[in-house]
Amino acid sequence: MTDTIKRPTRTTATGAWADGDRTPLNGNERFKQEDDALNVRRRIIDVYAKEGFAAIPGDDLRGRMRWMGLYTQRKEGIDGGQTATLAPEELDAEYFMMRVRSDGGILSTEQLRTIGQISTDFARDTADISDRQNIQMHWIRIEDVPTIWERLEAVGLHTLEACGDAPRVLLGSPVAGIDAEEIVDGTPAIEEIRRRFIGSPEFSNLPRKFKTAISGSPKLDVVHEINDVSFVGVVHPDLGPGFDVWVGGGLSTNPIFARRLGAFVTLEQVPDVWAGVIGIFRDYGYRRLRNRARLKFLMADLGPVRFREILETEYLGHALPDGPEPVLPEGVRRDHVGVHAQRDGKVWVGAAPIAGRVSGTVLRGVADLAERHGSHRVRLTPHQKLLVLDIDPADADAVAAALLAYDLDARPSEFRRNVLACTGIEYCKLALTETKERARTVVVQLERRRPDFDVPLGIHVNGCPNACARTQVGDIGLKGMVHRTDDGDLEEVFQVHLGGGLGATPSVARKTRALKVAADDLPDYIERVTGHYLEQRATGESFAAWAHRAEEDDLR
Repeated sequence: MTDTIKRPTRTTATGAWADGDRTPLNGNERFKQEDDALNVRRRIIDVYAKEGFAAIPGDDLRGRMRWMGLYTQRKEGIDGGQTATLAPEELDAEYFMMRVRSDGGILSTEQLRTIGQISTDFARDTADISDRQNIQMHWIRIEDVPTIWERLEAVGLHTLEACGDAPRVLLGSPVAGIDAEEIVDGTPAIEEIRRRFIGSPEFSNLPRKFKTAISGSPKLDVVHEINDVSFVGVVHPDLGPGFDVWVGGGLSTNPIFARRLGAFVTLEQVPDVWAGVIGIFRDYGYRRLRNRARLKFLMADLGPVRFREILETEYLGHALPDGPEPVLPEGVRRDHVGVHAQRDGKVWVGAAPIAGRVSGTVLRGVADLAERHGSHRVRLTPHQKLLVLDIDPADADAVAAALLAYDLDARPSEFRRNVLACTGIEYCKLALTETKERARTVVVQLERRRPDFDVPLGIHVNGCPNACARTQVGDIGLKGMVHRTDDGDLEEVFQVHLGGGLGATPSVARKTRALKVAADDLPDYIERVTGHYLEQRATGESFAAWAHRAEEDDLR
C-alpha cells in the first residue's frame, strides 16, 4: 500500500475514538467502558478471593481479570475438536494462568527464587518462560491470588497489565548494559515507561493488546519486526547513539511486519514518543471488530508517512529528525545462548530449556546456583531462554554443567536452541493441539537422528492459528489443527509453514499447498525435509532460502 497524506475516508464505523463516536461496538468495548479494568484488582482482593470462583461475574472472569495477568485455564479432558464449539463457561477450569511481569526480562535471583517458591506453593510446580520475557504459572486458585501478589510485590514484581487490552510487558535486550557491542542501553527508557504509564488509566483501555520492544543491541535481539512499536539502536551521524522507530508489526492470522517511521529518537525521548504512538493507537485504533483492532491494521491504512505526521503534530508537538536504518549482518545469532564476554570482564551464560518449559523447582535451583557463583542477576529472552549474568570466566564451564542438570543447555543442538512452543491445549482455551511435550518429543528425536546437524533451524510449534510461537517466521512453522480420521477418531495435525524468518532478511513462511502432518509423524517429516535441504543446499544457503526455492515435492 502506498503512503498517503490524507486519512482514509470511513465508509463504515470503525469505533475509532478519533472519529468522535465512543459507542461500544462489541462486548469487549462495552465492559471496558462500563468499568476501567484496573478496578478489578480491589474486587479480587475484597470479594472473589474470599467468596471463591463461583462469585466472579463473566465480564470480570474472562475480561477485566486479564489486566491483572490472569486468564482462566482450560478445563481438563476437553479435546481440540470442542475448542470452537463449547461456550466459554464450559471451557473454564476453576484455575488460572498467572503471568508475572518482568519488563526487559530483568530479574534478580531473589525475584527468580520468589517466583519459583510461588510456583511450588500455589501452582503445582509449573512455570514456562514465554517469548515475551516473562514467566507463566498455572493451576492458580483465586483464593491464593492476594497472597501471591503480596509475595511478588515484596520483591518488586507484579502482574499488572501482563495481559488485556493494555501495554503488555516491554521487551528489552537481555544483555542491556553488559554487552560490549551495545549501541545504547535502553533500560532507563523501559524503567521510565513502566513508572509513568503501566497501570495508568491513560492507557488502560486500548483497542487490543499493545506490544513494545526497546533494544540498543546491534544484534536486533527483540524481534522488532513483529511488535506494535519498537525502538532499535542506531548511531546518528550528527546526534550520536539513539533509536530508530518501527511501528505496526504483528503476526496471528494476518502477519504484517512493522514499518520504519524514519525518525531518530534519543534515549531521553523514548518514553514520550512511546506515549505518542500508543496514544494514536488508543484514539485512532479500530474498535468495531476485534480481528481488525491491532495497530498493524491502522498502520496499513495510514502508512508510515501519515502516521509520523500525526505523531509529531498531534501528540509530540514537534518534529523528529530523520535517522539511519539499522543493519544486521547475515548469520548473527540473536538469542545470546552460550558463554559470552561482558564489558566488565565477567561472562554471561545463556541456556536453552526446551520450548521455555521449566518449573518452580528449576527456578529456585537456578537462583541458588547463580548466587553460589557470585551472581545476583538473571535475564529472560524473547526466545524462551534464560541467562545467568556476572559469572567469573573461570566458573563458566561449571555453571554450564550445573544448568544442564536442570535441563538448561548452554551448548544446545540446533533443534533445542531454536525451538519455540506456545502454551497449547494443556492449559489454553484457544488451543486445538498439544505443544510443549510435542516440541520436546520432536527435539529429542531429531537430536538422536541428526546429531551432526549444524545449521540454525527454528521449529515453531503453535496450538492454534494465533501464532503465539511465531508460526510464520520460523524455518518450520507448525500450526495446530484437528481432523477426523476415516475411522472417526479425532487426530491432531499440523499445517506446515516453511522458510519464515526475521533479521537481515525477514520473510513470511511459505505455506505449502495442502501439507498437513499428523502430530506423531512430525519427527519423521522434519528428518525428511531437512535431509532434502542438506542434499540440495548451495554453499552457505540457509534453510529458509532453500525452502522458498525448493520444489513442492521436496517439501513434503
